[in-house]
Order: sequence, then C-alpha cells, then structure tokens
Amino acid sequence: MKKTGKRTWWQKVKRLLLWLLILQFVYIIILRWIDPPFTITQVVSLLKGNGIKRDYVSYGYMNNSAKLAVMAGEDQLFPDHNGFDVKAIKLAVKYNKKHPTKIRGASTISQQVAKNVFLWQGGGFFRKGLEVYFTFMIETFWGKKRILQMYLNVAEMGEGIFGIQAAAIHYFNKDADSLNRNEAAQIAAALPNPIRFTIKPLSNYVAARAVNIMRQMNNLETDPDIMEVIK
Repeated sequence: MKKTGKRTWWQKVKRLLLWLLILQFVYIIILRWIDPPFTITQVVSLLKGNGIKRDYVSYGYMNNSAKLAVMAGEDQLFPDHNGFDVKAIKLAVKYNKKHPTKIRGASTISQQVAKNVFLWQGGGFFRKGLEVYFTFMIETFWGKKRILQMYLNVAEMGEGIFGIQAAAIHYFNKDADSLNRNEAAQIAAALPNPIRFTIKPLSNYVAARAVNIMRQMNNLETDPDIMEVIK
C-alpha cells in the first residue's frame, strides 16, 4: 500500500509539472503578441503601497530615441547576441572576485526582460537558472523588436512607474513618442536603479550618465544592425 501511495503521489507531481511546463510555454507564445496582465515586480509595488503607473504602447509609438538610449545605456550588443553577452559576463565575474562588496552585473536587455516579465527581482542560483531558460525562450520565439518593446513597456523607471509611456508622462508631461534625445537619455540613465537615481529631481549621477549615453547614441546610429532594430 505504501509503495502504491508513493507511486500515485509521484504520478500526480509529474502530471502537475507537465501541465506547468505546457502552460508556461503557451504563456510565452501568447506574450509574443499580447502584453502581460501583470508582473511580479508590479504586484510587489502594489503591496508596498507604491501603486502602479503604466500604459503599454506599441513599438511604433515609442520614440526611436528611447529605443536607442536604452541600448546605448544597457546593452550595446543587443542586436548581435543570442541573449547573453559572454564577454561582459566574464568581465563581471572577474571584477566581482576582486570587489566582492561592489557587485557588477552583466545582464543583457533580453535577460532583464526575462526577469521582469516572468520572474522576481533579486539574485540566487535558482532564479538565475530560470532567467537563462526564459531568456533563451524569448530570443527563440519573440525576436529582437518584441523583446525591446517589452523591455520599454515593463521596466521599472521610478517608484511605481513602469514603462516608457508612464515615465514620459510622469517626468516630462508628454507621450513616449514625443521624447527628445536628452529626455530619453535621462530615463535610460536611471535604469540601473530608478529608485535611487532620480530624474525628478535630477540627480548628479543621472545628469552625468545621460551625457555619456547621448554620446554613445551618436556612435550607435552608424551601426546598421542597431538601426534595423529601432525602425
């Protein structure tokens, strides 16, 4: 009887895992065209009392300067890699060994989308393992433009502010398609930590980094792969 009970229990677990595998795959495919109803980070923002300011917009409604700015600031090899910047990861590992109290990340835009849409903030090997899986899946089934659109729609860009449209309205009182280069660069400059690095009031960090991002934007505009993604 005990062996039979264990066998039945294990069969139920396997059936549950199979359904979870199927459902998450279906969800990934659906998000190729449909925006996520919520993310874990957005739910946490609500529970903390920060609320949610968001307004998903189409890729064409996003200003090209915003697309260019986030690639300049977060992932300049975005059009060329398969979701992972191996060179940046190796450099980050080497740096973190020498500076254990100042951890440097090497996440690509694709990895950040995998985390922001499907997972939770924070570290840990288990979450990072899931991040690798979801990064591979969205690179396989979504394509670069959809990944960048999702990033610009769900990334936290201030306390309780999610996406480029909500950020544009909150910080500059205009829609995302009307942002100029400096405004887009400021939003991108705050992305490493949008709660700490403020746009209103403009922190010294954001002001200085925005200048560097605009310089990088000028350089990237000569890259045909970059231009193919943002158009």
